[in-house]
Amino acid sequence: MPIASISLQAYDRAAAVAYAHRWAFRRNPAYYDYEKIGGDCTNYASQCLYAGSGIMNYTPDFGWYYIDANQKAPAWTGVQYLYQFLTREQQSVGPAAVEAALEDMEPGDLVQLSFDGQRFSHTPVVVAADHPKRLSDVLVAAHSYDRDYWPLSRYEFTDIRFLHIIGVNRPVF
Repeated sequence: MPIASISLQAYDRAAAVAYAHRWAFRRNPAYYDYEKIGGDCTNYASQCLYAGSGIMNYTPDFGWYYIDANQKAPAWTGVQYLYQFLTREQQSVGPAAVEAALEDMEPGDLVQLSFDGQRFSHTPVVVAADHPKRLSDVLVAAHSYDRDYWPLSRYEFTDIRFLHIIGVNRPVF
C-alpha cells in the first residue's frame, strides 16, 4: 500500500531519556561501538532518538537508519550528517528538529559542540532541562566522553548549537 502522506506526530521524550540513562555508561550490544574508530557520540544520540521516535528512514545516502555496523546511513553516526537530516526542509519519514535557543531545550533534544571552531564533532543528548537560562541548567548524557546528568557548562567548546526535536514524521496510508 503506498504512502498517501506524511504526518508530524509526537516524539516520546521520556523514552529517549530513559534509553539515554540506561546506556550512558554501557553499550547496547544491538549496535556497533564506534568508540575506537572516531567516536560513538552520534551513534548513541541516534539510538536515543530512535527510542523516542520508533522509526527509521531507509533512504540510501540521505536517510537515517542502522541495520548493522556496515549498513547505516551517514546521518546515524556523523555529527554534520545528523544535523542535515534532522533539519531537512523536505518532509520525509523520521525525527525532525529545528535549531533553537538554549531556553527551548527539553529532555530528549540534542546539543552539538565544536571544540575547534571549524566543525561540530560531538552530540550529547539532553536528559534534564527545566526552562534553562544558563548552560548549567542543561544536563546531558553522551558517549565518547561517557556522561550522564553532566552539566553542559562543564564542556570546553568554541561553538554550540541546540537541536529541538519538533516531532516525528510518520507515513499516513
